[in-house]
Amino acid sequence: MSTYAIGDVQGCYDELQALLKCIAFDPTQDQLWFAGDLVNRGPKSLEVLRFIRSLPNAIVVLGNHDLYLLLLANGHPHKNHTLQDVLLAPDCQILINWLRQQPLLHYDARLNYLMTHAGLFPQWSLAQAQSYAQEVEAILHRDDYLIHLQPLLGNQPDRWDENLNGYDRLRFIINAFTRMRFCTLGGQLDFTHTGKIGSQPNHLLAWFEVPNRTSQDIPVVFGHWAALEGKVHPPNVFELDTGCVWGGSLTAMRLEDRQFFSVPALTQTIQD
Repeated sequence: MSTYAIGDVQGCYDELQALLKCIAFDPTQDQLWFAGDLVNRGPKSLEVLRFIRSLPNAIVVLGNHDLYLLLLANGHPHKNHTLQDVLLAPDCQILINWLRQQPLLHYDARLNYLMTHAGLFPQWSLAQAQSYAQEVEAILHRDDYLIHLQPLLGNQPDRWDENLNGYDRLRFIINAFTRMRFCTLGGQLDFTHTGKIGSQPNHLLAWFEVPNRTSQDIPVVFGHWAALEGKVHPPNVFELDTGCVWGGSLTAMRLEDRQFFSVPALTQTIQD
């Protein structure tokens, strides 16, 4: 049995199938982990959701685009998306209910790998991160989750404080797991700069470059940051979003031996 972690699919269904052929994926023996952002921007989000939901033992963590789909499917207006096929599908609500049951964080003690969409906030231990993720997941699992989801979108607060409560607390937790890239030495999140390392102002660091990061001994698999092109160098940090929807590639890493596999994008789906 092999375990493959796959970066942001974002509706690139054809490339996903090509990648699974490349790794000779056997659904009866192997397991797939998906690092969030299953949908949006790419052309076949509906096919991606249906396929991943059909897998017998796939692991999925939620990304920011997945959370936007939850809002869209429940009437929240948003002009720029490619999710109409999902919204009009006869099984839309089935897919939405499945999606909102997925976690923000997955940790496998046997393999000793942690996966989230954007990474792991530098000041949080594994136990803290697991606990904070469960706070948000409990909201998404409620029947009335929608009335709580909309207030969780926004950029503030951008500093963590254990004494945060209510929507401010949950909003920071969501942002740390699904939108984080750069932050200050003290852990203040920045949502303005999204480019490669070195493109940011001097006071900002990639979250995984913060000195004495609490979780630095735990291998972290994440996506979200296509500008990195999967090229990060700190030990125990594996970035898997290689920008398939931007004309890059779709990438998987076999966790057991850290071997990478990639297939090129068939087309550049979107232009920046």
